[in-house]
Amino acid sequence: MNHEEQEILAADMEHTSATEAENQPEKGGNRKKRKRSGFGKGFVAGAIVMAVICGGLFVMTSGVRGLSASSDLLDKNTRTKIQSLAQYIQSNYYEDVDTDTLQEGLYAGLFDNLDVYSQYYTADEAKQLFESNISGTYCGIGASLQQDAETKTVTVMHVYDGSPAQEGGLKEGDVIVSADDYEAASMDLTEFVNHIRGEEDTKVHLVITRSGESENLEFDITRKNLVLPTVTSQMLKNNTGYIQVTEFTEHTTEQFEEALQTLQNQEMTSLIVDLRSNPGGMLTSVCDMLDDILPKGLLVYTEDRSGNREDYNSTDDKSLDLPLAVLVNGYSASASEIFAGAIQDRKAGTIVGTTTYGKGVVQSILSLKDGSAFKLTTSRYFTPNGTCIQGIGITPDVELDYEFTGSEDATYSVDYDNQIQKALEILQQQQ
Repeated sequence: MNHEEQEILAADMEHTSATEAENQPEKGGNRKKRKRSGFGKGFVAGAIVMAVICGGLFVMTSGVRGLSASSDLLDKNTRTKIQSLAQYIQSNYYEDVDTDTLQEGLYAGLFDNLDVYSQYYTADEAKQLFESNISGTYCGIGASLQQDAETKTVTVMHVYDGSPAQEGGLKEGDVIVSADDYEAASMDLTEFVNHIRGEEDTKVHLVITRSGESENLEFDITRKNLVLPTVTSQMLKNNTGYIQVTEFTEHTTEQFEEALQTLQNQEMTSLIVDLRSNPGGMLTSVCDMLDDILPKGLLVYTEDRSGNREDYNSTDDKSLDLPLAVLVNGYSASASEIFAGAIQDRKAGTIVGTTTYGKGVVQSILSLKDGSAFKLTTSRYFTPNGTCIQGIGITPDVELDYEFTGSEDATYSVDYDNQIQKALEILQQQQ
């Protein structure tokens, strides 16, 4: 790309950006991504993939620190080869392929050999990305999903109260085989989610496998416009408040503060924050929540490859002077790790559970004037003590594998959750 072409590209870019920590953490930061089918067709939320059917973004504002490109990226031989390949595809592919589809594939291909988080979005994909993923509102069924990075198995991690998924009979632990005949294991979850989402009052046909069932089960679930409920709370014994946060969206801070106030009104004397299987979300959300708990000080900072650093701090406006425990596991990632890392480094509470996922890189999302966008890993984040947990995770202060202590036919209860019971024990000793 020559200098003139670089100038045109820079002029075409809107100087607004967002930064995200992907929802589904995939292990192996440089693993080559699976090919996406149908570029320009359907929503791809990014490499996450817990997507509640919603996929949350870890968003922060950041400037564009310059655009540059290899001068020989599109040299004569490359242009000739691309044109030859395109002509052969259009002449021999078993279905018609239009030029727009191939061009979108070229743009997407620029990001395919980077890490699993960097990605190109068509205009349609970008529109849905910004409209629903950041706000936490979407039209879907009200279930959060995760996909195994190796087997591509898609599992229902959470079914939200009052959601179409709950009303339709979906349960946590169900494995989704297909949605409207699109096989879950044949694509990344971010693409598969597109086939579960859709217009309000339309139905999606799901085929699932369920533990204890010898045959597949089938459900027709009606999509609804939903605001993602990401916070639930209750008062446990010894006046210990319990707040579960399933994702960090635009609405999470408000929901968290409401739950916190309700528990304080009930004379809460200690608090458990449950971030197990929380894949992350908006940086602004997690920082605002930490600001409700911690006094003035550093929460997290980022550094790009040039060493440029950006700090995120709490203020003295509010703080929570109570014994605190934070529950985490191997699926607690990104913004969840920021939360746990800040609490741990600032000695504000006890981290209980198993080592977190280990996603310590940040993606900037940039939109283009034609409506398309791209996401690129641009920096690392660090806990207050200067630890980058990429590929490492946060080691709990008290390491304890999850065990359900109830009988085989018992339904879930906090009374049978050994990690919650351990947190209660620790907090009781601190009161």
